[in-house]
Amino acid sequence: MHMTGASPCILALDSGGTKTLLLVVDRNANIVSARRGAGSNPFDQPRWREVLAELLADIPPHVAGAAFGLAGYGESVTITARQDAAVHEILGPAADRCIVRNDVEMACAGAFAGAPGVLILSGTGSMAWATDETGRNLRVGGWGPLFGDEGSAFWIGREALSLLTQALDGRDGNAHPFIAPMCRFMNLPTSPASAGAALLEWYGGLSHERSAVAALAHGVCEMAMDGNEQARHILDRAARHLARHVTVARRGLSRPGLPWSHTGGTFNNLYLRQAMTRLCGQPQPPRLPPIGGGILRAARQAGWATDAQWIDHMASALKEMKL
Repeated sequence: MHMTGASPCILALDSGGTKTLLLVVDRNANIVSARRGAGSNPFDQPRWREVLAELLADIPPHVAGAAFGLAGYGESVTITARQDAAVHEILGPAADRCIVRNDVEMACAGAFAGAPGVLILSGTGSMAWATDETGRNLRVGGWGPLFGDEGSAFWIGREALSLLTQALDGRDGNAHPFIAPMCRFMNLPTSPASAGAALLEWYGGLSHERSAVAALAHGVCEMAMDGNEQARHILDRAARHLARHVTVARRGLSRPGLPWSHTGGTFNNLYLRQAMTRLCGQPQPPRLPPIGGGILRAARQAGWATDAQWIDHMASALKEMKL
């Protein structure tokens, strides 16, 4: 990702639990370069620093500003210090022009283009970030899979596994219709007599448990759209958990009418979005995807004008690249 010449550019990085994205953008809101890497959440990705170093290798020589949204940033004093140190070591002098924030804070800035709102994330984990018109911020959730992450893809997958085991051993006789479609999605035998042993083999072969369990949410979402009642019940409960994040954020900022938006792969499912709309009202479509918050912050760090036309151009470029 090397640039020649003296054209100023900005860097934006979005770090998540399953993937990391780095973009180079010019003053006219054109995407000059894009680079993708593995997940870089330091709480469950041992190679998080290597992922960042590989993405940021050979950065352009004329970086006017940079903004990184890092998973886990600000959640642990020790880990945040390690992330700050890594950014300074990797970027060198360019680190002085880099803003580092939590990835969901950056995503919120992108979703509302810097305006007030509540962003609810449901990806591998779950979390809400809210900002009001005075610049006050409030975070809700984001406690990780051990303590919470209710309504996340991991939570949905874990609930599906729990229901599947209860259906297989007879503890939940009403869940029998869940067995076959869930087993098909997991490439397991659909016969209850064989599925249990195959499920344990699947579990024993996992290399990254959290990611594998989160991936099962895709199957639950597909089953819900096909009308499976057990899958719909799981997503209804997920929606209630996620809606509680929004309600608490609005109450915490004393802004009951604060608009809300969403991000994360789980919200690709129509059933979940409809359930959330019933609970929270109509969402505001994200103005920019998560990486867009980093782009806006970096552009403003560089002193560039980011008017509505600039943001529109950026949104079109990101959509064209399916980012």
